[in-house]
Amino acid sequence: MSSLFDDSYHSHNGALSESEYVYIDAGFNALSPQFEQVSILELGFGSGMNAMLTLQQALADGEVTKPIRFVTVEAYPVPHEVIAELNYKQYLNAEVAALFDKLHQAPWDQDVEIVPGFMLHKVHGKLENYTAVPASINLVYYDGFAPSKQPELWRQDNFDRLYPMMMPEGLLVSYCANGQFKRNLKAAGFEVKPYPGALGRREMTRAWKR
Repeated sequence: MSSLFDDSYHSHNGALSESEYVYIDAGFNALSPQFEQVSILELGFGSGMNAMLTLQQALADGEVTKPIRFVTVEAYPVPHEVIAELNYKQYLNAEVAALFDKLHQAPWDQDVEIVPGFMLHKVHGKLENYTAVPASINLVYYDGFAPSKQPELWRQDNFDRLYPMMMPEGLLVSYCANGQFKRNLKAAGFEVKPYPGALGRREMTRAWKR
């Protein structure tokens, strides 16, 4: 639970299962095979769960077979004592569990190779101050706190800025299915399609740059 935003870092109803469904199954695994490498931008490093699950999926065949660059933007890093209390390592395979601390100990604002082929870059700052080379990102994990808790993250201008950073056929995924969020994505140019939500949620959001 974030004391600053009075919201949980992940759903109480199966945090790992929800993140696997939204960001791995409906995001990472659904990315077009045309891409020779994967460039991910995540909004909200938080507990590090999405980075861990992405790394675990990438290592499913024993090694990273397609280069991955994972950039995550976090304005309010989670205290180490909170991370320890979450105890996610017990739910991960042994290889990724051993890398959990390396993800969290990686210094901010610089590239860190977690394993060969998986580059992590944690940005300590806000999305509105982040820029990337145009058409350089092919997957976005939009995992901020809910619009009612952190409304500035869901403003139109954020999606207007994200759209040109993404490659054609790039995909944005989010647990959120808020109507205004989807309208903002469409206004920025994204093609938004409804998709069943995880763990009892009616919907989640997937949006493509066509």
